[in-house]
Amino acid sequence: MSEESNNSAAPAYSKEQTDKKLIAGLLGIFLGAFGVHKFYLGYTKEGIIQIVIFVVTCGIGGILGLIEGILYLTKSDAEFVSTYVVGRKGWF
Repeated sequence: MSEESNNSAAPAYSKEQTDKKLIAGLLGIFLGAFGVHKFYLGYTKEGIIQIVIFVVTCGIGGILGLIEGILYLTKSDAEFVSTYVVGRKGWF
């Protein structure tokens, strides 16, 4: 088997898609309470919900952003892109 045929089985993702993982993860950790990571990934409705959760819980709901940021960073590039960029999964 050639090396080229081995690579064709794995889906190819652009560098822009895989770079979103690091940026979204860091935004989730540092600014996740305000839903910034959601807005960055294009989830406007979920970002607004995150802000409402933060306000209603007096900041305690901000832990959700931290958790999501850590989850983003622990996933492989392919898993992150297929789940959050291509699959458009809004929560966890």
